[in-house]
Amino acid sequence: MSGRLRFGDGLRVASVGLRARPLRAALSALGIAIGTAAIVAVLGLSASSQAGLLAEIDRLGTNLLTLEAGQGFTGGKAQLPVEAPVRVTHLGDVRRLAHTALVEDAHVYRSSLVPAANTGGVQVRATSLNLPSVLATGIARGAWLNAATARVPVTVLGAAAAERLGVDRVHPGQRLWLGGQWFNVAGILRPSPLEPDIDSSALVGYPAAARYLGYVSPARQAGPPSAIYVRATTDRVAAVQTRLAPTANPYAPNEVNVSQPSDALTARAAAAGAFDSLFLGLGVVALIVGAVGVANIMVISVLERRSEIGLRRALGATKGQIRTQFLGESVLLAVLGGVVGVLAGAAATAVYAGAKGWAVVIPAEAWAGGIAAALLIGAGAGLLPAVRASRLPPTVALRTA
Repeated sequence: MSGRLRFGDGLRVASVGLRARPLRAALSALGIAIGTAAIVAVLGLSASSQAGLLAEIDRLGTNLLTLEAGQGFTGGKAQLPVEAPVRVTHLGDVRRLAHTALVEDAHVYRSSLVPAANTGGVQVRATSLNLPSVLATGIARGAWLNAATARVPVTVLGAAAAERLGVDRVHPGQRLWLGGQWFNVAGILRPSPLEPDIDSSALVGYPAAARYLGYVSPARQAGPPSAIYVRATTDRVAAVQTRLAPTANPYAPNEVNVSQPSDALTARAAAAGAFDSLFLGLGVVALIVGAVGVANIMVISVLERRSEIGLRRALGATKGQIRTQFLGESVLLAVLGGVVGVLAGAAATAVYAGAKGWAVVIPAEAWAGGIAAALLIGAGAGLLPAVRASRLPPTVALRTA
């Protein structure tokens, strides 16, 4: 009995207490499982959301630049020149360009009976016809504007605007009350992550905006634009960005704001783990609770199994073998909880990421760290009870049993 136990025999002996009290063991391991699952799920979901955002950035491209009217010299809202889009096209590294104009005095409603104040945050914008291709978005329902429909009272809704107006499909004769008259609905756009303002807009052609909404410049031209979207040569984006403002408005370049919309998505990807520390902290708390539970069950197990300890010592078991038995039992209990937690966290990540259309990414440090944490917790929680069990003299253990 005093010989060295083989690993298999040690594992079997260590599992005796767990198999004899399965419900207690399961409840003690639950805290560790919950904590491990929280850690794996938080890291997995964070990595998956970042992968999803980066994939979206790759699909949409990082070469889109946006020009918008900034603040004027007197502090009021500035305006882009009507000629700004034409001027920007003269830049050599500009590949494609589209533009829109916010028609501030026009609002859109589901019917003419809706109170004027209930705009729902939906804006009206005049647009050039190549907007979807420049923004890398598409049509979800119906059709986009063309040279004919851009001249008549026809509108295409952004994804958010359609939702707010309760329009989920397009059918012949469907109309909206826009700018004080009826406009036919031609289509609904897909969401546009690079330009959220388009999502919440009802889009009309520039000729229709000039004719039906009175959106004209002092020179009686349709315009001016309020936002210009530029696709530049990918490796020349920075150079184009520095030249856009003085090209669009050479007389007041400081009144033009230039931005790169993909930067916002990149910032979202970087900030996707901003709250990780909070949830990881909750996971650590659950692991601590689990460790206390394991330590508690091991202390109680030593008290309840003094006769077993005394009998094994009387038959020749060494103190080291007793320590190994109870320490192994504690580690085995914690590892079982850790494995269950890793599987639960991975399953939660897979389900949520799949629902969002993200790639399922579970970092190695998530599951490896969960198992390692469970091992450390098991060893730490079981060390004192194991030492206490090994120090029980056989005669005392048998007498107090």
